[in-house]
Formats: sequence, structure tokens, C-alpha cells
Amino acid sequence: MKEIRVAKSAGFCFGVSRSVDMAQKLLEEQGSARSLGPIIHNEDVVNALAERGLHVANSVEEIQPGEAVMIRAHGVAPAVYEALRARGAVITDATCPKVRMIHRIVREASEQGRFVIIIGMRNHPEVEAIRGWCGEHVVLENPAETAEWIEKNPDFSDKMITIVVQTTQTSGNFTECCEIVKKRCTNLRISDTICLATSTRQEEAKTLSSECDAMVVIGGRHSANSLHLAEICSSVCSHVQFIERSDELDLDALRAFDTVGITAGASTPAWIIKEVRNKMSDEIKVEESTVEKEQSFDEMLEETLKTIYNGDKVSGVVVAITGTEVSIDLGTKYSGFIPTTEFTEDGSKLEDVVKVGDQIEAIVVRVNDVEGTAQLSKKRLDAVKIWDNIEQAVEDGEVIEGVVTETNKGGVVVNYKGVRVFVPASQTDLPREADLTELVKKTVRLKLTEVNKARKRVVGSIRRVAQAERRAATEAIWNEIEVGKKYHGTVKSLTSYGAFVDIGGIDGMVHVSELSWNRIHQPSEVVSVGDEIDVYVISFDKEKHKISLGYKDPEANPWSVFTNRYSVGDVANVTIVKLMDFGAFATVVPGVDGLIHISQIANRRIEKPGDVLTVGDVVEAKITAIDEEKHKVSLSIRALSAPAPAAPVAEAEEEEDEDDGSDTMVYSLSADGQAIGEAPTEVEE
Repeated sequence: MKEIRVAKSAGFCFGVSRSVDMAQKLLEEQGSARSLGPIIHNEDVVNALAERGLHVANSVEEIQPGEAVMIRAHGVAPAVYEALRARGAVITDATCPKVRMIHRIVREASEQGRFVIIIGMRNHPEVEAIRGWCGEHVVLENPAETAEWIEKNPDFSDKMITIVVQTTQTSGNFTECCEIVKKRCTNLRISDTICLATSTRQEEAKTLSSECDAMVVIGGRHSANSLHLAEICSSVCSHVQFIERSDELDLDALRAFDTVGITAGASTPAWIIKEVRNKMSDEIKVEESTVEKEQSFDEMLEETLKTIYNGDKVSGVVVAITGTEVSIDLGTKYSGFIPTTEFTEDGSKLEDVVKVGDQIEAIVVRVNDVEGTAQLSKKRLDAVKIWDNIEQAVEDGEVIEGVVTETNKGGVVVNYKGVRVFVPASQTDLPREADLTELVKKTVRLKLTEVNKARKRVVGSIRRVAQAERRAATEAIWNEIEVGKKYHGTVKSLTSYGAFVDIGGIDGMVHVSELSWNRIHQPSEVVSVGDEIDVYVISFDKEKHKISLGYKDPEANPWSVFTNRYSVGDVANVTIVKLMDFGAFATVVPGVDGLIHISQIANRRIEKPGDVLTVGDVVEAKITAIDEEKHKVSLSIRALSAPAPAAPVAEAEEEEDEDDGSDTMVYSLSADGQAIGEAPTEVEE
């Protein structure tokens, strides 16, 4: 042997440590007492306690009236309690709190009419005690037995079933059994009641075995958890010695291996582990480093036996969850629990906020040395932490978030992690005449300006944060602004000439002409205060802090739509929208109107456009001219009509004499009938 490695979790679990400690105190007080069955599965410990006056009673009948009796960590059935009381025994109950929790689970399940399946060793005292707290139940030791029971009991597929497991079982065995039941039964409640210390010890043993050439497992022959440790080590290591004490060590066999690991069951005291290790160490002349490891192990054992007091801050792991409490393994002789109401009082579901395996910090509220339990409060510790955070937030000027819960005299109340923060009306960032109730149920950002922990008073300001954020946003916008840049903004106010839009701390104006491609009279025809709209920058002046914005989409420009669709010579269906003395205006596409001069309405002379056309008529017209610069379109219906018969010369001259041309547009007609000339000034757009 060159190296000896001891598992960190080897030896007494907190339940065993607690029961031994209680036995010693009982003997100090009474001088002598009886334990109902061996207090733990270790002959050396049982014999040592017997020498001090704790003798084993194998049945209730052996107990004498008035005698002090200790119930061991495995617990007993309710009937045993009744029988002991009937004999006048003075009971000291050392039932492991984790075992007691199983008793509560199966009792509640039975009261609800649920069938209980216990995964564990049928004749083990812990399992025998659990059975006494059940109604209908069955004990199943392994997957094969579970599968056989399921096959023989098909009627249980729809039955309400609760599954618990002996605290010292292996997680692998428990998981396999549960999987078999889950395939057939649908109404299941599974409680993983394996002791966390057991699981940790088993995992460490498996890891250590895979890293060592040989393993020594120390434990009682009748100790379930020790037997399981030996099985686990044997599954990954070829040489495993299972012993109760050092004189059973086969050192000759161990000499062939370089690295040897040591682990021990929950009922193995530290002195036996030391004795075994020292005997092996003498063989290889242990160096100082190993002595340091021994000290470390002693310190860890001492840690599990320490006493805790009300007000102590403790940390542990969630090992079980019931309908009323969350059990915490504190790594000491005390079993901690937190009422489930602490996790659900805000309406949360228990399964969403806490799970087995979670690390929990809490404050000790009440210690029960007799039962070895400690009531804890996570809520109280959280409150302490929150006040510390609040004081730090004030010192650092930190911005926090909270929800406005109510209005108050002169302001509003913000809930920050359960603490009420008062925000005066002047610090809400609302106008003086605004209704404060509009903030209720909204999440706000604020800075804490005053805190008095003794009076539980906190004052904050939403306005400070809002002003700082507006300044930062304003600076960012002016640093990045450019023509054409797009922003998502909110309409803040309307005037007769446009709309003011907040684009993130700065207001820009959208002129009425930039709100729509169609003619509108008021901005309210297009937008309303509070609307969120997308705008783009048309121009800006950093010195005057003015921004001109556009809202109408450039891609929807009616003139662009028109020129993309039509060219000179194309024929379009147009709608007559206005009649004038010199012609008619017709919409070619929404937003673009063309002029049909009176001379281009018909292939004959007419007195006025109304003789032929009516507003609303849809007619075919030929596009005869497009003025790109002035965005004007000339149309002709006449160009699509058959030529009229030529009029007599005399008649034509007579008509020309009658027309003085005062209110008409003068056109020169091209070969295709296009009118060339200008309309009278008063009708130009």
C-alpha cells in the first residue's frame, strides 16, 4: 500500500449521531435506561453504551413500569407507543426526523385512501415501523419483486398510490422500482425519502471505488446502509473487504494494492474508522499529510455534532417536500424544516419554487433538542438580506425595479421584494394634475433616496431615474441622428399644422403635409395622441434642437406608383373627380389626378364638360403627356374616339367668332390629339 484515501462522508449520519447523543444525555440524567432494540447496528457502540447503563430490550414486554425507554432512530409503529404508555414507560424518542417524515407521508396517504408501496428491506426495523403507520400497503425489495407484484395485481393500474423508500436504500434500486410501477399505474405520488447523507455516502463510495485499487467498507453485518455500500463498491472495484472492526482487516491482501479507499456505514463511529485507518497506516508508515487528513476528518465529525441556536444562519439541502413542510438536511444532528406556506404565500406553486436537492439558506426560529428538529425561516433571512440590499442600493445610488401597488396620501407605494417604498407625488414623474392611479400595477424604475431600517421606512424617486434616462436618451439621439434615420415614436400632442412625436426623449414634428399622401385638413384625421408610429428624419437643427419628421411612406408616394405603372401613350381607367369650365380632373391612381381638357373630352365641340361627364364617372382615357417636374398629367378621351365628320367651313368660322377664348386654355393640338398649352392661372394647382 502506498496511499490510503478516506471518504469524506464515512461514518455516523446526523440521525445516528443524534440518537447516540440523546442516549448519553439520558444516561447522565437517569443513570440507566432501556433501548427498544439495539440503538444502532454496531455492536461496539451498543456494548459501550450498555456498560454505561443502556440495556437492550427486545420487546415491549421486557419493559418494567416506570422504566426509562429510548426508541431508536429506526422508529416504531403507533401500536408500540400505545403499548409502552400502557406499561407506564417514560419514553425518549430518538426516531430519526427523516424517518418520522416518512411516517407522516404514509399516514396522510392512508387517510386520503391511497395505497402505499414501500421500497425497502422487508424485515428491517425501519420498514417494520413504517408499515405500522400505513393502511393498505405492500413492501417491495427490488425491481424483480416489483415487476412480479405489478403483474399479479392489474387492478391497481387506476388506484391512487403513494411510493416511499427506506432511507438507506440505493437510489438505483428505488428508481428502477418506480419506473416499473409508472408504466402500469397512472395515479402516483412518488416521495424520494432516501436520506441525503445516504445518497451522498453512496455516490462518494462509488467514485472512490473507481479511483482505488481496493476498498475497505466498515459497518455492522445487519446494517442495511453498510451492506448497500459494500454492494456499490463491489460493482466498480474488484477487491472489497467488508469488516466490522480493525481486527478483521486482511492486511496481507491489501499489500498488493497501491491505493486503498475506506468508507463506512452510518452506524460506524469515528473511533472505529480511525482504528482501521491507523492499522493500515502503520503498514505503510503514514506521513504527516495523512495525519492532517485525520484531523480534517475529526473536524468534519465534530461539525455534525454541533449545536445550533435560535437566530443562527444555517445552510442545507432540501431532502423532502410534503404538503406542510420542506425538510432540510443541515449536516448536523438536527433536521431542519420550513413550513411550505413560506414558499406559497404569494400564490406560487410549491413545485415551481423549491425542489429536492436545492440549496437553502435560512434563519433558525426554534430548536427542539428532544426531537432533534429545528424550525427554520427562509422568509426572515430573505427579509434581512433585502434590507441589506436596500441600504446598499441607497449608498450606491442603484436603480431598482418595483411594482406600484397603491396610491397613498401624497404619493404612491411601490413594492420592492416585499418592502413598501413610498414615492411622493412630486417624484412620480407625472404632471401635477395627473391621476396617480394610472401608475397602479405598473412596473417602475426608481432610486431609493431615504431608508430608516428601524422604522421600516423607505422613500424613493421615479422622477430621478426618468430624468437621467431622458438625458441619456437625448444625448444618444443627437449623437446618432441623421437624415433618413428611422425611429419608433409616440404621438405626444397635435396642432393644426402637425403632430409632435417623442422618439425616445426628444420631440420631433411631423408637418401635416408629411402625415399623408392624400390631402387632409387636420392631423387628427391620420393620428391620435398616444399612437405609436414609425417616422423618419427629414431634417434637423442641433443648435435649435429642432427635428422635422416624416410619417408617410416614401415607397407609397402616389407619383412613384403612377410613374412605375404608366407611361405616355398608355390607356387607364380614370375616375372623374372635379368639373371645371376648361375641362375635367380625373384620378388615375390614388393621389394623382390628370386633366382632361375640354377639347379632349369628345370628338365634337361641347359647351362645357358637364354636357358629357359627371363626377364619379369611370372612363377610359389616354395619357398624352407627363410633366415630371410639376407632377402633372394630361389625359384625353377624344384620342380613343372615332373622328367626328368635318364641319362646314362657314359654320366653323361662325363658331370661332362666337368664342372669345376668355376662360379657356389655349392648346396647339399635335397629330395624336395631345393638347399643348397652359390652363388659366386661376385653376392651376
